[in-house]
Amino acid sequence: MVYYVIALIVIAIDQFAKWLVVKYMQLGESITIIPNVLYITSHRNRGAAWGILQGQFWLFYIITIVVVIGLIIYIQRLPRGERLFGIALGLMLGGAVGNFIDRLVRKEVVDFIHTYIFTYSFPVFNFADSALCIGVALVFLQTFFAGTKEKENG
Repeated sequence: MVYYVIALIVIAIDQFAKWLVVKYMQLGESITIIPNVLYITSHRNRGAAWGILQGQFWLFYIITIVVVIGLIIYIQRLPRGERLFGIALGLMLGGAVGNFIDRLVRKEVVDFIHTYIFTYSFPVFNFADSALCIGVALVFLQTFFAGTKEKENG
């Protein structure tokens, strides 16, 4: 149950932040948070990460529905001791649904977090993207360390 609460929190924060950006910023407008590091930039994306597969809505609908169903099944079958894995799945579920709502309602995803890593302008993203990436990273780390532990014990 707690993992669904995590997903709902991610969705709520993501959708609220996107609403603020759409309501109070012009497309392309940028607000400096930390000069040369972090900006809030109003951006839209009709594709996937880094703008790939522009306009392929049905593909994204199908993939997202399959992913969401898979995440829900995984959460339902998760053993009690797998807390970190459950948190990761909750983050991934919230991120997937957050961007899915945009695609359904707006026919595009609202992105607004714009960072510079040294001099590289990282593609603009949102909270849903962040939750997805953090969730995937946690699953990767959990899997990696579980494999390492098995080798030590086996």
